[in-house]
Amino acid sequence: MAGTYARSTDVLVIGGGPGGYMAAIRLGQLGKATILVEKGPLGGECLNRGCIPSKALIYASELYAHVRSEGPEIGVLAPDAKFDLAKTMAWKQSVVEKERQGVQSLLKTAGVTVLPGEARFTGPHSVQLTAPDGGQERIDFASAIIATGALPIQLPGFETDGKIVVNAWDLLSIPKLPASMLILGGGVSGCELGEFLARVGVAVTIVEMMPQLIPGMEADLSRELRHRLEAAGVKVLTSVRATHLERGPPELAMTIEKDGARETVRGEMLFVTIGKRADTRTLGLEQAGVAANARTGFVGVDAQMRTNVPHIYAVGDVARPPMLAHKAYREGIVAAEAIAGRPTRFDFQCIPSVVFTEPELASVGDSVGDALAKGLKAREVRFPYLALGRAHANHATEGWVKIVGDDSSGLLLGVHAAGASAGEMISEAALAIEMGATVRDIAGTIHPHPTYGELMAEAALLWLGEPMHVARRPSDAVRH
Repeated sequence: MAGTYARSTDVLVIGGGPGGYMAAIRLGQLGKATILVEKGPLGGECLNRGCIPSKALIYASELYAHVRSEGPEIGVLAPDAKFDLAKTMAWKQSVVEKERQGVQSLLKTAGVTVLPGEARFTGPHSVQLTAPDGGQERIDFASAIIATGALPIQLPGFETDGKIVVNAWDLLSIPKLPASMLILGGGVSGCELGEFLARVGVAVTIVEMMPQLIPGMEADLSRELRHRLEAAGVKVLTSVRATHLERGPPELAMTIEKDGARETVRGEMLFVTIGKRADTRTLGLEQAGVAANARTGFVGVDAQMRTNVPHIYAVGDVARPPMLAHKAYREGIVAAEAIAGRPTRFDFQCIPSVVFTEPELASVGDSVGDALAKGLKAREVRFPYLALGRAHANHATEGWVKIVGDDSSGLLLGVHAAGASAGEMISEAALAIEMGATVRDIAGTIHPHPTYGELMAEAALLWLGEPMHVARRPSDAVRH
C-alpha cells in the first residue's frame, strides 16, 4: 500500500482481539460501515498468544501425564509414551490458525473491512494508518472503538530477551524444553504454564510476591492449587520479592528476599509474568482528547463503554480490569450497540473466572468473607467430588464445590469450585446469581445424571441442610 490514501467510515475499530472483532461483527450486523485495523494477527493476544494456544499445550500435557500416571490403574497401558514438543507446537499452531481463519470469515460475512497496520489518532475524528509496507492512510470516522489490549509489564533488571528470560508469548512457542524454569509471578499465567512445564519434565519454581498464588482468588481455591502444584513437584515460594538477576552462564541466578532474609534460586530459564499494562502509549490519545491513566494506561469508560470523548469508546483490556476475554466480548457488543443507538449497557452482577490448572479452578460471585464484609448473613458449605458417581467413573475424585448463600434471604451469593470440569459448571452459577436465584432454586433444578453438574445441586442441598449423598449433621438443619 505504498503511498498516501484517505477513506472514511461510520466506525473505526482499532484492535482485532476479542473485544475489537466482536464489536466489529456486531456493528456489521447492525448495518454500520466498519473498518477494523489490526497491527498483528487477527484474534489478538487471546487467540494467538494466550487463551487458545496455552489451553492447547495444557491439554497435550494433561493427556501425556494422565496416560503415564492413571493409565496403568484403569487398564490403559502405554509404557513408551513420549512427549514430542515439536509435534505439540505444530498441533497448537494449527488450532490457532483454524480459529484465526474463523474470525476472518466472520468479519467478512459481517461486511467489515480489515486493514493491517498501526493506527494513531491525528484528531477526534481521524487516524493515520501506517501499513506494514510503510504506506500511509488517513481514515476519518464518525465513531471509534479502542480495543488495543495490553502488553506484558517489564520489570527493571528482569527485562525479557526472548531466549533465556521470556514472557508468555515467548514461552508458548518455545523450541526446546529447559531442564529447569524459574517463574516470576504466581498469577494465572504463571500457574497454568508452570504446571504445563512440570508435567512434561521441567523442574519448576514459582516466585510470588503476594501471600497466595493468584492474588485476589478465593482463598481456599488458592490453597488447593498450591497443594496440588507442590504434590506435582513444583516449588512454590510466596511472600517473596525478587531483588536481582544474574544471567549466567551457566544458568540464571535470581536473588529473592523474604522477611529480610535473602537466598538464591537458580534455573536454566526465567519466565516473567508479573502483569500487563494497557497498550495505549502509541495511540496518540492526546490528539483525540481521550483521557487515560498515566500509570496504568487504562482508558476510563462509562456503562456504554464511552470514553470522555462521547463518540470514542474503549473495550477489553485497554478499558479496565479484569483482563478476561469473555468480559471483552460483552464490552465489544455493548459498544457496538451503543453506537447503533440501541438501549444497552455493561451491567452485571458477576463475572466468572476460570484457571486451567489441575485441579481446574472456577469462581463467580462473593466469597463468604466478601459477603460478610457487605453486612450479609453469609454461610458456606463444600461438597466433595469424592461423593459423586461421575467423578469416580472418570478417576477424578479430588476437589470440591463450595456454595455461599445468604441465610436471611436464601439468595445464592457465590460459587467456587476446584476439580474436573469446574469451568464448565460455573456458567450455571453465574446465570443463577444474575437472575437473583436462591440456593433452593439450584437444589430444585433437575441436573442430569451422571454429570459433574450434579455437584451444584448436591452442594445446594447440603447448604439447605438436606444433603442426599453425604451424611447429614445436626448443624445442617437449615430451612429456606
